[in-house]
Amino acid sequence: MTKTASQPLFETVAFIGMGLIGSSMARRIKRDGLANKITCAVRSEATRERVLELGIADEAYCDIKQAVGDADLVMICAPVGANAAIGAQLSGVLKKGAIVSDVGSVKQSVIRDIAPHLDEGVSFVPGHPLAGTEHSGPDSGFPELFEERWCILTPVPGENEDAIAKVRALWEACGMHVECMDADHHDRILGITSHLPHLIAYTIVGTATDLEDALRQEVIKFSASGFRDFTRIAASDPTMWRDVFLNNREAVLEVLGRFQEDLMALQRAIRWGEGEKLHELFSRTREIRRGIVDAGQYFTNFSAEGENRKSDETGKKKPVD
Repeated sequence: MTKTASQPLFETVAFIGMGLIGSSMARRIKRDGLANKITCAVRSEATRERVLELGIADEAYCDIKQAVGDADLVMICAPVGANAAIGAQLSGVLKKGAIVSDVGSVKQSVIRDIAPHLDEGVSFVPGHPLAGTEHSGPDSGFPELFEERWCILTPVPGENEDAIAKVRALWEACGMHVECMDADHHDRILGITSHLPHLIAYTIVGTATDLEDALRQEVIKFSASGFRDFTRIAASDPTMWRDVFLNNREAVLEVLGRFQEDLMALQRAIRWGEGEKLHELFSRTREIRRGIVDAGQYFTNFSAEGENRKSDETGKKKPVD
C-alpha cells in the first residue's frame, strides 16, 4: 500500500532523538527521497558521531536549537518524559510554517508538554507509529519498520489541515496506514493494546528473576515460546516504558483494574474446576486472535516483535531468509 512521493515532501526534516523509530524513519526518508536534507539532535557526542558514520543524517548536533532552526518538519523521537524540556527548547526557534510532530505512545501528555511552547504560525500534529522492536539506538533502525502498520495522528481541534495532510502523506510514504483520533481515545486504546501487555510482561519476567538460582536457571533453560515472547517484550527500553506508564497512568490504572477483576474470575474458575467457563473464555480469546490476523495486524517479516531479523554491516535490518 506504500504511496511513493514523486518529489520530496519536505525540504528539511529534523529529528530530536535517533533511536529505533527516529533512525528507521530517517533511513526511509533518505532511501525514498522524501526530504532533501535530514538533521538531528542527540544527547551524546558518541551518538552524534555514530549517526554521521551510518549516513542517516546530513548534519548531527548535540544541541536541539542548532538542529531545528531551518527545519520544515521537526520529529520528536525521544522518551515522552523528556517532552517538557524539549518543548522549552523549541520556543522562539522554529521558523513560521514549520510543523512539529512526534512518535510517542502517549498523546495527552505530549500535547500538554509541547503545545504551550510553540510559537504562532507553527503547527503541531502529534503522531504514534504502531511499530517497533525491543532494540534501541541508531544502529537498530531499518527502513521497512513501518511497512503495512498503523500510524495514529491526534491533532488538536482547529489545527492547520495542510499540516495534518503533510504529516499523513509522510507516514503513508513510509508504508503506513494512517488514522486520526482524539488524544484521550488514543491513550485509552493503547492502554489496552500496548501498555498493559508490557506491564504484564515486565511483571512475569520480574517474577522469574526473583526465583532461587537453581529454579531460575531451569526456567531459562526450558522456557517455552510463550515465556520467550514475554522476555522479548520485557527487553524493551526501560526509560521509554517508565515514562509511558507515568504519563498514561489514568488509562493504565483503569485497564489494570479491569484486568485484575478478570484475573480473579479466572482464578475462581480454576479453583472450582469450572471447565466450561475456562473453555468459553479461551474460545472467545481465540476469536480475538483470529480477528487480529484477519485484520492484517500480524506480519511474519515486519512485525513489532523484531524477531526473524539480522543486521547488516550498516546497522540496517534485513529479514532472515
